[in-house]
Amino acid sequence: MRLRHIALLACAGLMLAGCNETLETVERDVSHVKNKVDYPLSPTILAEMDKKNMDRNAPIMIRILKEEGKLEVWKAKRDNRFEVIASYDICAWSGKLGPKVKEGDRQAPEGFYNLSPGHMNPYSNYYLSINTGFPNRYDQANGRNGTNLMIHGACSSSGCYSMTDAQMLEIYAFARDAFKGGQKTIQLQALPFRMTAENMARHHKSENYEFWKMLKVGYDHFEVTKRPPEVNVCEKKYVFNQQTQGGQFNASAACPAMTTPPALASTLVSYNKTYDLAYDKAMKKFDGMVWYDPTEAERKVLVADKRKGREPAYAPTGSALKAGKLMKETEFAALMEKKAAKGISATGATAIASTSGSVPRATAPASQPTAPQPVVAAHPSSIMLASATTVKPQVPTAATQSVPVPAVNPLAFSAPEPEEPAKKPFWKFWAKE
Repeated sequence: MRLRHIALLACAGLMLAGCNETLETVERDVSHVKNKVDYPLSPTILAEMDKKNMDRNAPIMIRILKEEGKLEVWKAKRDNRFEVIASYDICAWSGKLGPKVKEGDRQAPEGFYNLSPGHMNPYSNYYLSINTGFPNRYDQANGRNGTNLMIHGACSSSGCYSMTDAQMLEIYAFARDAFKGGQKTIQLQALPFRMTAENMARHHKSENYEFWKMLKVGYDHFEVTKRPPEVNVCEKKYVFNQQTQGGQFNASAACPAMTTPPALASTLVSYNKTYDLAYDKAMKKFDGMVWYDPTEAERKVLVADKRKGREPAYAPTGSALKAGKLMKETEFAALMEKKAAKGISATGATAIASTSGSVPRATAPASQPTAPQPVVAAHPSSIMLASATTVKPQVPTAATQSVPVPAVNPLAFSAPEPEEPAKKPFWKFWAKE
């Protein structure tokens, strides 16, 4: 009886705490929230911001790691470097690894997108939502199409990234506060996975590998600078942190003459040397093996128990990392033949590029086209250094955190806007220190 009284008192305490209208006490049920749009971040999160030397209204960046099923919110510190302030398990995403190509393919977007205040939807049928900005200039230049691709609540997805309502309430609040602080656009990095040497090697036979090598350049730039890269598109490819001499970027036209800031370029050379060693080691580890990328149905099996007793619309999907598996090439081929015989699409699996051996590594990333200039041979993760002078590699040190970058707003690239030279932002995001 005494234990029962203690339990009742604990429950009553939680109910009273819920009246404080902060996210600190909200876990699953947010039905009591009357004002979703202005719902404040919890005192715990605000205290963490202060601990990390962040202002409440400082800019944010959102990074999605599809295979892990993670959505991260990164926030600028007072030194303008970004650090993770919150990480969430994505409740549901449909399709498989790889970009969205066309309306109805159930794929969730992959790429670099800009989120403006106009992308925020407080009246969403899925609690709250933020439009991903798909299709952006890259998608449009490559003939990709689709509508209403969102980050939203309700845990149900048909091409979106769906969170729980409580998670969405918090993510929306992070974005709202950043926009109140003057941020024009929030960069969304929607990636297939953490683009480490081991993950790239594990997926090196995927049909999407070339596309992912292109995204990895932007991933690498963020890793070494901890600042969202300046993103542009030319020759139907992404380019990152490129400076031009008066030229303009046009998504479908040839790239103008471009250069990478010397300090950033030299840091990337050193970064890529370390990466190459790790990649070669990983390739030996996965020799003769293929990663099977699970279907959406196979991922749902992992979380079937979570749907019990819930409304039909609640449709969580499990981790692709947990549902996938490494297989010998012969086993993989047999599985694909079996699926084909049953009339099952094999699109949920990583495609074999060859029956044996490994895929040759390119000497430069597809994402960084340049005008004919001397370049430094590089791994797929590397950037083409379009400079007439030779850059000496630097050993990674604390100086990596103070790499000069272009004095332009990296978030100025916005898909809905016409292609024109970016205007100097009111807030010098890339200001020299």
